[in-house]
Amino acid sequence: MIEDAEDKEVKPAPSLGQQVEAKARRKLKARRDAAPGVWFGLGMMGLIGWSVTIPTLLGAALGAWLDQLEPGRHRWTLALLAAGLAIGCFNAWRWVAKEDREMREEQEDNDE
Repeated sequence: MIEDAEDKEVKPAPSLGQQVEAKARRKLKARRDAAPGVWFGLGMMGLIGWSVTIPTLLGAALGAWLDQLEPGRHRWTLALLAAGLAIGCFNAWRWVAKEDREMREEQEDNDE
């Protein structure tokens, strides 16, 4: 396929000052929006882990206490452990979704 030279729009090359300004803006943006490091990721995993672990352990402890208080046909320990796990997973999911939404909004603001 042969293209006409008239169909192409020729953009003038940016001047040296414009190139330096663009590089400086990119460098400042990179410094301001530094990528989170390894410690940030480990902290996030720990925070999410504890947000699941604490309700699970509380549910198991409450269930064990109820089983000792009034032994019966049904065991409260397993039921409340599962309920605590479900609450913890929901809490972790909600927190991660909130963080993801904030990161996307921040990225959209930076792209504009």
